[in-house]
Amino acid sequence: MAKAKTVFVCSDCGYESPKWLGKCPACNAWNTFYEEKVQVTTSSGTNVKIKEKAKPLNLNEVKGEEAIRTKTGVEELDRVLGGGIVKGSLVLLGGEPGIGKSTLILQICDKIGTDGKVLYVSGEESAEQVKLRADRLNIKNDNIMFLGETDIDAIEAEILEMNPKLVVIDSIQTMFSNEITSAPGTVSQVREITARIMKCCKQNKITTIIIGHVTKDGNIAGPRVLEHMVDTVLYLEGERFFSYRILRGVKNRFGSTNEVGMFEMQNEGMCEVTNPSKMLISEEQGQIPRNGNSM
Repeated sequence: MAKAKTVFVCSDCGYESPKWLGKCPACNAWNTFYEEKVQVTTSSGTNVKIKEKAKPLNLNEVKGEEAIRTKTGVEELDRVLGGGIVKGSLVLLGGEPGIGKSTLILQICDKIGTDGKVLYVSGEESAEQVKLRADRLNIKNDNIMFLGETDIDAIEAEILEMNPKLVVIDSIQTMFSNEITSAPGTVSQVREITARIMKCCKQNKITTIIIGHVTKDGNIAGPRVLEHMVDTVLYLEGERFFSYRILRGVKNRFGSTNEVGMFEMQNEGMCEVTNPSKMLISEEQGQIPRNGNSM
């Protein structure tokens, strides 16, 4: 039997309270609590399913294996990731809308798709819209499969059936689970969807990239707990009206976060800037006054 329990959740940090609060005691944000109903399942003693208890392991007896990395075909991205994307890892790519996240990811799908199936799941764009972008980028890869779906149950079933080499979720704010009563993009939905994707893909060692939008404050839209659940967090930054983009790693369980990648948005996609110093120096020289006339 299932009973509905009402809680109040902070939309900024995910803090839960049994009553409405004007100020969140966790992140000190004002007027961020919203009401949410949570389904609590209860069962009688005869129908209780006993889970198999996990047993502790001797750490010295555990065999440590080196992480298997796959080259994305984009050297700037591979350097930020620490040499390539780790098999079975969960990567979060954040950035403002229109900054070029989907363009960069589609280019990665084209490179990785040469060695296996790629499942591109989109809850924001139709197949026709993605195809137009692929044509602009001159991408013609038969291994890239598109799924226009937002229900996590259908997405999870397709992942298990296809068993692709790479899964892309674009974006996490559009996905939802029927087990959560709140709207897509809320704290509970984002947390539940990420947990489901993480469990499904890690058990089957499927590499996954999640795209998330960034708020005006520069945070991933939704709970900050999302960043703690994934293995790697990347931010694509830059001015929308300028062509240059910076890819920055703020979390990486498999490498350093000291590397920065630089790209230039062009008609053919996100082009790598292998020598940023040369580009910056050429712009500075163009601003130096000629013939000693400084006035």
